[in-house]
Amino acid sequence: MDRFDNLPNEVVCHVLSFLTTKEAALTSVLSKRWLNLWKLVPNIDIDDSVFLYPEEGKREREGILQCFMDFVDKVLALQGDSLIERFSLKCKTGIDSDRVNGWICNVLRRGVSHLELFLDFSRYDSDSEDMYFLPEELFVSKTLVELKLRSEYGVDWWYASEGTFLPMLKTLDIDSEWIILCAKLEMFRPAFPVLQELYLANMTWSNSDEAASNASLKKLTIYASGFDDYLNPKSISFDTPSLVYLEYSDFVAADYPKVNLTNLVEARLNLMVTEDQVKLIRAPNDEDDGFLYLRNVWKLMSGIRNVQKLFITADTLEVLSLCCDMMPVFNKLKFLRIKSDKERGWQAMPVLLRNCPHLETLVLEDLLHYVTDKCGDACDCIAREDKGCSLSSCPVKYMKITGFRGTIREMKMIKHFLESFPHLKEMKIYIEENDPTEFEVPGMLKLVSQILTHYDKFFSCDVQFLVYTELYKKWPAE
Repeated sequence: MDRFDNLPNEVVCHVLSFLTTKEAALTSVLSKRWLNLWKLVPNIDIDDSVFLYPEEGKREREGILQCFMDFVDKVLALQGDSLIERFSLKCKTGIDSDRVNGWICNVLRRGVSHLELFLDFSRYDSDSEDMYFLPEELFVSKTLVELKLRSEYGVDWWYASEGTFLPMLKTLDIDSEWIILCAKLEMFRPAFPVLQELYLANMTWSNSDEAASNASLKKLTIYASGFDDYLNPKSISFDTPSLVYLEYSDFVAADYPKVNLTNLVEARLNLMVTEDQVKLIRAPNDEDDGFLYLRNVWKLMSGIRNVQKLFITADTLEVLSLCCDMMPVFNKLKFLRIKSDKERGWQAMPVLLRNCPHLETLVLEDLLHYVTDKCGDACDCIAREDKGCSLSSCPVKYMKITGFRGTIREMKMIKHFLESFPHLKEMKIYIEENDPTEFEVPGMLKLVSQILTHYDKFFSCDVQFLVYTELYKKWPAE
């Protein structure tokens, strides 16, 4: 304690800023010097679960929620009009929403730059028929640099969309049960003139034609779920020339009229399809409008052709089979990661690998997939005369296989890869141990390890093997 007493107030306040406000307030009992230090901390972290912890059922105790609200009122009153840098508020249903909005307005007046709101309020107030909305002051703040919103009940931005203007905002992060934007996404561009990062999870489009358009945006993440009345969007455009990172999950759109992603470095795509669409993909019909719309996914792929790292899901790979003849060449791609599923096919795998002339690392999450005669020579599921032709032109050097179960089919595929990738130097296999009953042969886990560790006795390939277990614990970061 003597060492802390010798530290200047600025250093002590910096240390206290890593604690919740309740924890920081408790230090006031240490000595007279500490009595008011916590009030000088420029960060406020209010979490009602911390306030009510650890007694079970304390939240339901009569008067306890009122005590919590009084505590927050007192904290804000004690700090007066001092500047605040960061305000984090986590509240569940039961807290007076008007008082919550008052707290938000308080920190906005004091120039807060980083605001985190985790508000599990119902869309409708429990004591009235009025809808709950965030305060209008939030949408016109001149000091906010980062805004993060979380809610289990959804976020409505529509009512304030026309008046939104956040001139300093660089990061907008919304993760909710659903997100509703009444206006088109493109109309929000003037509201965020310096926005660099945008994260929208559980997005519900309100218009059939949408466009993400922003010249300053560098990182974009969208998890969408189609529209209220139908799943597939009519058109989605991306006009974000400064974007370097794109993570996009949505049902396949009928069209991608504009895709301006010239500086994109990393893309993660999950283009979802319905089971009816999967049937249509595997039995093409040029007279079916739905089939023709699905083919337009080539425009999106062409727009991301400059990426260096690409992650795609099993649904994405399935729909890409419709544009094999229009697949762009990914001249800059060095890292490719593909998630497989036993219900989705690999029809696009051969042309995708052929069109990555500088690929160095290939990661396959699971090897099992839906087998068709169009898988080509990317797998060894169907005997072919041109076995391994598309793989032989692929320059991949490092390969990772995850979710390995030790089935005979998987073993044959691994042998196929070893024989077909001419430049392969290292293969890492991550064995799935969660369900040992999946192994077709008793003791297969040990057998696989032995075979792959001493592969040179079985395969004439100069490849280093690394076999792992406990997949998610030991898999190194990319």
